[in-house]
Formats: sequence, structure tokens, C-alpha cells
Amino acid sequence: MAVGVNSLQQIKLDLEASVGKRVKLRANRGRKKIIEAEGVIESTYPKLFVVKLDASHSLERLSYTYADVLTKTVEVMVDDCLIGELPAIN
Repeated sequence: MAVGVNSLQQIKLDLEASVGKRVKLRANRGRKKIIEAEGVIESTYPKLFVVKLDASHSLERLSYTYADVLTKTVEVMVDDCLIGELPAIN
């Protein structure tokens, strides 16, 4: 798979297919601020997706763009699979 628009579209498709599933997030907010959270993908939109967090967090929802996943600013794990990772080619 080529890097660029195709991989961005693949990330979007993977996240759309995961709506309603539990996810683990790890987001780099800069200056040594890393947020780790768990929740459910609530919805997807043309440019971003929304994750509803568990009650243990002070925030109720977080939203990120698909480009955040592509640039590894945000790591999204669904069913022990990292979204945006290219499959190994043998």
C-alpha cells in the first residue's frame, strides 16, 4: 500500500468499521504530555472521529483527525490491532 491519500483513506475505512468497538488511545499532546485512555468509537465524520471515554476520565469525549493517526500523533488500538499500521509483506 502506498503512503499518502490511500493510507489515509484506509485509516478512515478501518475506523468507520470499528464504530461501537472498544479502543485504547495513546495521544501525544506535546511537551511530554501523553494521554492514555480507553473508550468506544462513537462516530466518524469526513475529517475526524470521536471517542467516548470511560467514566474514569475527567473528559467525556475526545476527537482526532485521521491525519493524527497517519502521523502517529495518536495511536488507536482496536482488538489488539494498531490502526494505521501497514501489514507485513512477506
